[in-house]
Amino acid sequence: MAVYTEIDDDELSTFIARYGLGRVLACKGIAEGVENTNYMVDTDKGRFFLTLYEKRVDPKDLPFFLGLMDHLAARGISCPLPVRDQTGAMLGTLAARPAAVITFLDGLSPRHPKAHHCHEVGRALATLHAAGAGFPLQRKNALGVPGWRPLFEKFRTDANSITPGLAEDIAAELATLEQNWPNNLPSGIIHADLFDDNVFFLGDRLSGIIDFYFACNDAFAYDVAICLNAWCFDNHHRFDREKGHALLSGYQEVRQLTEAERNQLPILARGSALRFLLTRAYDWINTPKGALVARKDPGEYLAKLRFHRTVTTASMYGLEARS
Repeated sequence: MAVYTEIDDDELSTFIARYGLGRVLACKGIAEGVENTNYMVDTDKGRFFLTLYEKRVDPKDLPFFLGLMDHLAARGISCPLPVRDQTGAMLGTLAARPAAVITFLDGLSPRHPKAHHCHEVGRALATLHAAGAGFPLQRKNALGVPGWRPLFEKFRTDANSITPGLAEDIAAELATLEQNWPNNLPSGIIHADLFDDNVFFLGDRLSGIIDFYFACNDAFAYDVAICLNAWCFDNHHRFDREKGHALLSGYQEVRQLTEAERNQLPILARGSALRFLLTRAYDWINTPKGALVARKDPGEYLAKLRFHRTVTTASMYGLEARS
């Protein structure tokens, strides 16, 4: 979440009125994240999120994202629901941007996740993978392997301004992953961005999952690898095996990883680390001046990538042997 587009008070009130949500009482921009413009809006009838979809989001993908939230919620996943306007539409236009109003979920994101948080996230991820079955729309992963090299080329000449030697490091990693990336793993709907700021807890209980704007069809184990990167490292970017074990055991309480997924987990973790290194590096260089957005350090994912290069088996992540 972020704020790139400012909105006029009168225009906002007119837009919200279409949803039958009453009078706007307050509106506050949210700085976290990097993709879209987001506001928290309080009205006579409660609190809502207002999202304006920026240029990186293809408007053709919005029916997938919004429809997926409806689909998952109907199958027991605690996630935001798009609010329909008085014509039944989930999507409108505000400040010349596609825009949607989303229900608000209670809870807090754990800023310093512990093993029990990781266990709950693993269970929730596997439950989400199961709940995605039967969703009629499909979306390719725009930030899967085929998209990594074109993204890299957009900032390659400036990469070494972030860290000396970064361009050469990324180029070598890309060549390795393109040659060794696994195909034909179990797949379906994945979240693809399940970081701590996209998961809410009430006490020790996971209360909700948000931000489905990277969701797509891809390998389930790749989503697991993304979560290993997002949840199982400490503040010094060192892998925490206890957290890894908790996340993986939680996942397998709901869905068992296949032998092929276990064998490929180290390469999938390298790939997910590279994917976030690439997007963070691109944003580090290209974030507009004056945007109310928190840039994220690409160096974090360079450190994680270097760790994954040392991993030879999934047991090093805390994955127990199959019984």
